[in-house]
Amino acid sequence: MEVSAETLGELLTKWQSILRLRDFDIKPVVVTKTWRKSGDVKIDMDNRMAAVMVHSSVPPEHLEEVVVHELLHLKLFGMDQLIEESISLIYGTDSSDSKREFAYGVFMLELESTVEDLTKALLTAHCGKTDFWFNRVDRQIDEELKLKE
Repeated sequence: MEVSAETLGELLTKWQSILRLRDFDIKPVVVTKTWRKSGDVKIDMDNRMAAVMVHSSVPPEHLEEVVVHELLHLKLFGMDQLIEESISLIYGTDSSDSKREFAYGVFMLELESTVEDLTKALLTAHCGKTDFWFNRVDRQIDEELKLKE
């Protein structure tokens, strides 16, 4: 069963209120093209607008998890941008610089891990959810098995 724009919109409305993001206009976008992500968020802070993009293949039982994860990125966007700008001020903007690449990589890993932990905590506390999606782990397993064929 594919993700519908209506279901995505309902979950966005629910969690937009819970996460105190009511001052944003948030557009639901269901992606049907080949895409390596399960979700993403595009943000215009000046106009308080965002689009939450979710791939149509996300299993229905994990849709809410993807929605909360992406909305948490919106919630943390100001801090995210501050840290990215700080990295650029300290290490420059040359993405081939190993020091910058290291700092940026550590930051992104910490950001994603924190967003994922907060997602799990919120869903557990608010919905009693304890069955989470192992999407990234499953992709790693698939890659490992492909290498061994």
